[in-house]
Amino acid sequence: MRYFVAVAEERHFGRAAVRLHMTQPPLSRAIKRLEIDLGTVLLRRSATGVTLTVAGTALYDEARTLLEQAEQARARVTAAARGATMTVGTLADSAEQVGTRLAAAFRRRHPEVHVHIREADFTDPTTGLRAGRVDVALTRTPFDDTGISTHVLRSDPVGVVLRTDDPLARRDVLYLRDLADRRWFQLPEGTDPLWRAYWNGTTPTGELRDGPVVRTVHECLQGVLWNGTIGLTPLAHALPNGLTSVPLADMPPSRVVVAWKKANTDPLIRSFIHIAAAIYGGQSEGEEFTT
Repeated sequence: MRYFVAVAEERHFGRAAVRLHMTQPPLSRAIKRLEIDLGTVLLRRSATGVTLTVAGTALYDEARTLLEQAEQARARVTAAARGATMTVGTLADSAEQVGTRLAAAFRRRHPEVHVHIREADFTDPTTGLRAGRVDVALTRTPFDDTGISTHVLRSDPVGVVLRTDDPLARRDVLYLRDLADRRWFQLPEGTDPLWRAYWNGTTPTGELRDGPVVRTVHECLQGVLWNGTIGLTPLAHALPNGLTSVPLADMPPSRVVVAWKKANTDPLIRSFIHIAAAIYGGQSEGEEFTT
């Protein structure tokens, strides 16, 4: 069933074989045996790829359901065998943005699992995932995703945080060029270059802006209030009195993601990812977690 789902989604035996980390001949033979066993043609082959027959479409829906149920069963067994614990890394607001519905759904599915939450500061956008301190992360991109897969849960437009008495606060929209002469927050040395550049509105090889070093959301907001320093924020954030945000027209959105190590095949972690994806939708970047 897993082989069939891969071919059905990729619409190509070669791409499906790569996704499954196998060669094409045994994959083709497995699908042929499945068709013989069911007594019907599931896929129509052509030089450009494959298409699903009516029977294939019906099987695809059933197969996805069966695979998800099997994944959930493995997750429950694994959780019971290992003492039912999991560590979730979070970054600033990322858990709050998706946490309420996700936590409730995960508790319903895995009431036996005890979840530890580890909150990281701005220096580590992987929240400890790369270092092995957490099993899965709720965070924001971009960052160096070598060895890490992500699934986008939501995308938030970004703006600049200003004091309400700042002349720019009266604008409906701003551009990065409007902020060229302002002092920006800086992230500490050693911070992921992609992450650091995004929140500075520049590029990884671009010149660093001038401004104070911060590690937390609270430090950022207090810096704006006391010193007029500026920084970027998802527009969905609630701000304290005295502060406001103005949309930045030339900044890409900030994406809240669930992230995990590509090499991690733990069924409990996979179940967490499935639940998050089912609730929030979005799209995968990197490894396809449904295989």
